[in-house]
Amino acid sequence: MSTLLKGRELKAIFIAVLAIFAAFLALPFVEIIYQAFSTGGGFGFDHFATMLSERNFATAFGNSITIASVSALISTILAFILAYTIHYTNLNGKLKKAIQVLALAPMFLPTITYGFAIIYSLGKQGFLTKNLGINIDIYGFNGLLIGYLIYTLPIAFLLIFNAMKYIDKKFMIVSKVMGDSNLKTFLQTIIRPLLGTMAASFVQCFFLCFTDYGIPASVGGQYQVIATVLYEQMMGSIPDFNRGAVVAIVMLLPSIISIALLCYLQKYNVRYSKISQIELKVNKLRDAFWGALSAIILVMVLSMFIVIFLMPFIQEWPYRMAFTTEHISSILSDSAIIDVYLNSLFVAALTAVIGLFVSYGAALITARSSLAGSSKFTVNSIALITNTIPGMVIGIAYLMLFSGSTLQNTFALIIICNVVHFFSTPYLMLKSSLEKLNKSWENTALLMGDSWFKTLRRIITPNIKTTILEVLGYYFVNAMVTISAVIFIAGAQTMVITAKIKELQYFGKFNEIFVLSILILLTNLVVKGLLGLLAKKRVTVKKENNNKITKTKGELAV
Repeated sequence: MSTLLKGRELKAIFIAVLAIFAAFLALPFVEIIYQAFSTGGGFGFDHFATMLSERNFATAFGNSITIASVSALISTILAFILAYTIHYTNLNGKLKKAIQVLALAPMFLPTITYGFAIIYSLGKQGFLTKNLGINIDIYGFNGLLIGYLIYTLPIAFLLIFNAMKYIDKKFMIVSKVMGDSNLKTFLQTIIRPLLGTMAASFVQCFFLCFTDYGIPASVGGQYQVIATVLYEQMMGSIPDFNRGAVVAIVMLLPSIISIALLCYLQKYNVRYSKISQIELKVNKLRDAFWGALSAIILVMVLSMFIVIFLMPFIQEWPYRMAFTTEHISSILSDSAIIDVYLNSLFVAALTAVIGLFVSYGAALITARSSLAGSSKFTVNSIALITNTIPGMVIGIAYLMLFSGSTLQNTFALIIICNVVHFFSTPYLMLKSSLEKLNKSWENTALLMGDSWFKTLRRIITPNIKTTILEVLGYYFVNAMVTISAVIFIAGAQTMVITAKIKELQYFGKFNEIFVLSILILLTNLVVKGLLGLLAKKRVTVKKENNNKITKTKGELAV
């Protein structure tokens, strides 16, 4: 009876998850397809023919392919250098931790801010231009490349850094014993096991660059990319849903290719039966070389953000350089700005909570249930699809489907959009943690008379509390910094902070933009810090309990 009840509960969770993604993922894309093929007299390829024959569209598509490819390649190489420095040198532990933290720092700011930071750093009157004599044309390819590198480096670093943890270093010793050169050892024992991950990093970075709107919105200049074409079609002076739908479908091509490539690249992942940790050979020259490379990369990336903390305290850059706090005080006393900030906090908090429930329920289906393989395959497919669908396309789909409905311009729609958009990573995190737990816990608890929900609350959930906190942080931070989807569905009363930044761009109010960016950064750091402390406290308590159990066993043995 209890096992039957458990099956019914999991089926109910599966139906609920399926209903959410059917309503807010499948139906919106049906609407996009309808708009793309709908003509005055029925259905056809008229809109495709018109759009694809335009020279500007072909140029923008080619530009997107070029800049995304170059950015993804360089970003993957730079990320490898940072990860290698941490895993394969004897640098001080605090320095390694600093590299890890600083490499991820740009993730706490919205991409649209990157462009404005580049303008005020490397523009003709930029901070770095005037102080270091740097002269770069930042509007177009160069500005996009810098912005995309800042944007994708943290993602590429995370992928490669995590993969390096699972490389068995003892094969370096074996390679040396066999007389291999340093280069061959490097290629065979480090590069070869990482080929799949590095290729996946390239694909992921390419996809992110190809579909991003925030950076081209500020430094794209005359170098048109596909994301700006889509925005112009949907949010221009004369919105055209049909042509916008065609552009959205074209933007899905990298998604389809990404899914296929990521599935194919899985076979190149090297898995070791056992991971051996070895003490690295002392080599101060190696440590200095890789440490210096990492320092140069991080300085180049993070120097772009100095202006965010400088400009709000300068009267008028670069003409009146006196220190002032007027900008900060006037902005923070503006009720409209405060309302937008509170809107973002509200949306981010609810996105985190609701997203946790949805991703947790989905993970339980695939990791802790005996449901049919088709059910698990469906959930895994949803995760794969949401991981590769551009945020702009989701926003366009919601704009088309929910215009005129009760959900239009509501917080509910923005929150649902965020939950669906960022579903993949939290789901995979929870699934991985649940799969590591003892499979017999539920059955044992049921035999003792506990209900399934009670087992879930008292046994399963406490043992993955650290992952749950990480998922909350992931959803919260991404909800605070996202712009690509929400820019199409946020209204005047539901405007979030990133949409407000886009509005302020039109009026040239960069002090306000930088203050809002600082607010986003500080908020994300505080939330991540608090969640990190809770996770650390959880680990400490668990260790203390284990020590007490061990001590008790020892006393009993005596």
